[in-house]
Amino acid sequence: MNKALENFTERAITAPLPRDVTVSFEFFPPKTEKMERILWDSVQRLAPVAPAFVSVTYGAGGSTRERTHATLTRILAETSLKPAAHLTCVGATVGEVDAVAGRYWEVGIRHIVALRGDAPEGSGPYRPHPGGYAYAADLVAGLKKIADFEISVAAYPETHPEAASPEADLDNLKRKIDAGACRAITQFFFDAGAYLRFLDRARAAGITVPIEPGILPVTNYRRVVEFSATCGASLPPWMGELFEGLDDDPATRRLVAATVAAEQCRVLYAAGVRHFHFYTLNRAGLVYAICHILGVRPKEGAAPPAPAAER
Repeated sequence: MNKALENFTERAITAPLPRDVTVSFEFFPPKTEKMERILWDSVQRLAPVAPAFVSVTYGAGGSTRERTHATLTRILAETSLKPAAHLTCVGATVGEVDAVAGRYWEVGIRHIVALRGDAPEGSGPYRPHPGGYAYAADLVAGLKKIADFEISVAAYPETHPEAASPEADLDNLKRKIDAGACRAITQFFFDAGAYLRFLDRARAAGITVPIEPGILPVTNYRRVVEFSATCGASLPPWMGELFEGLDDDPATRRLVAATVAAEQCRVLYAAGVRHFHFYTLNRAGLVYAICHILGVRPKEGAAPPAPAAER
């Protein structure tokens, strides 16, 4: 893996176009009619590259429960995409969470991204609901009792900020896998080496399921700084320098963002990664461009969708 990083230029940039990459996408449920139009522009723009699945987030304390459900069922009804529902432990009893999961199964959703979730803003640190699932491993086990869901869970290459240690964080991931999860999707990161070292540690700990890298194209550097402070993802100094002076230049920001994310993916590809999970923020343009660079394109003969304006 070190050689893959050392030979970045030779193996990642000048290498032939990949032909064996698969992708998946994360969206969030819209709050307004305008945001709903933006979301569906993004879904339609990205659908032709045939992602393995698309996931829809679930707000803290179930705050987006109905909007999440509506988005998922529309994806299921109006597209050929395979939707995955995020589900958390926060602010709900076991019965309430089970009812949401059962409702998903009834409408045909077979994949759940099971997360502990974060406490609502301003409510202090996370505390398990007295009558709820305490942690993600408990949620995974409970979901498996309801139906044979395909279950994805979260992983943290640079350690969850609330974990006692990297070892404790890895032990928690193993508990989730042992409870029935079939894949892990990582928190976003920008240091490819951190992900590859984490992957080595996970394999040494006996975790054999796919651990898919979460990729976040940076359209708003200041916002990513805020995200990183809460989730434990480090920001390399060079990234701030790349986006310096571009606050009022969105077109150049998008070009820089696409370049950074594409280089990150090509480095990971050189190290053996073949699947990438993109945090789209409901903006399709950058992700579509990165997929194109990775060789993930509409089937031959299919006309690509007209690009939607980035709003």
